[in-house]
Amino acid sequence: MDAFEYSELIKDLENKLQNIESILKPEELERRLKEIEEMENEPEFWNEPKKSAKVQKEKNAILRKLEKYKKAKQALEDNKDMYELATLEEDEETLEEVFKDVNNLSKAIRELEIEVMLSDENDEKNAIITIHPGAGGTESHDWASMLYRMYLRYAERKGWRVDVVDYQAGEEAGIKDVTFIVKGENAYGYLKAENGIHRLVRVSPFDSAGRRHTSFASVQVSPEIDEDIEIEIEPKDIRIDVFRASGAGGQHVNKTESAVRITHIPTGIVVSCQNDRSQHKNKEMAFKMLKSKLYELELEKRRAEEEGKPKDEMGWGHQIRSYVLFPYQQVKDVRSNKAYSKVDDILDGDLDEIIEDVLISQKSE
Repeated sequence: MDAFEYSELIKDLENKLQNIESILKPEELERRLKEIEEMENEPEFWNEPKKSAKVQKEKNAILRKLEKYKKAKQALEDNKDMYELATLEEDEETLEEVFKDVNNLSKAIRELEIEVMLSDENDEKNAIITIHPGAGGTESHDWASMLYRMYLRYAERKGWRVDVVDYQAGEEAGIKDVTFIVKGENAYGYLKAENGIHRLVRVSPFDSAGRRHTSFASVQVSPEIDEDIEIEIEPKDIRIDVFRASGAGGQHVNKTESAVRITHIPTGIVVSCQNDRSQHKNKEMAFKMLKSKLYELELEKRRAEEEGKPKDEMGWGHQIRSYVLFPYQQVKDVRSNKAYSKVDDILDGDLDEIIEDVLISQKSE
């Protein structure tokens, strides 16, 4: 990095911090913190556990964002001061450290920029993800399992926890269906970018003739809704089936009919849960998932009405992202219109750049 490149990068980072400040509004957040502190000093505040817990959650989120913003702003100023001093003294070793630090700072500011963008009321929630293979039998089942592994690795990289609530293995390979909950800071905010149809192009390992195949899988992402959000479900609108648990993690398979499947007749939404030995607990979790999916469906309808777009079908031309493994290697996202060459890394869960580019492109629309 030379002096000109450093100067341009600093200008870019300063502009990003100004943009972050305009969205974050630090002064307003400081005022809100004072309001919360005054509320906490009132004895009645602690008499309502649900309300106080919600306010505490808001307080922690504000403190986290302010701390990251102030830390990034101070680090940028320190870096500029160090650069001036090193340039004045012609200290090449220190200049190398300055250039290294500013690159790390650039990544930190980009992460902060994304976090500030995640300001929708559901972004901070956990994410419920369901992966459905498209048409194509073994091919699409295998593709669904590849996506499943990709998200598990991504969650691991982010330090998030994953709870599998339903897993149905494919007959020959892969999976027929899987639903899992990703729990972590802004999990839904990030993973909502994965909602849609994913397309794979490759030479099939299941085709002895070595022909190229195209497979599709649907990834559905819903926020895990809080208990204070009320979703009305009429008893006449649902059908509840119980069955014997099967698939990965089921030591109790074929012993008890503990698994629960709920079908919401008006929408056709089907949810299943089989991760617990207790039928009651599985039923409770299934209802929670159904409410989350109905909530997400309503959000999708509102977004579609605002954008004037129909809901996508699972098939050719409707994918949000293509993963091409042959005849060349490339992952391309339709929404950001960006292509990425490190396909193996992406399928191993290195999704930050893709997801961040999608979030930025959607915010700038």
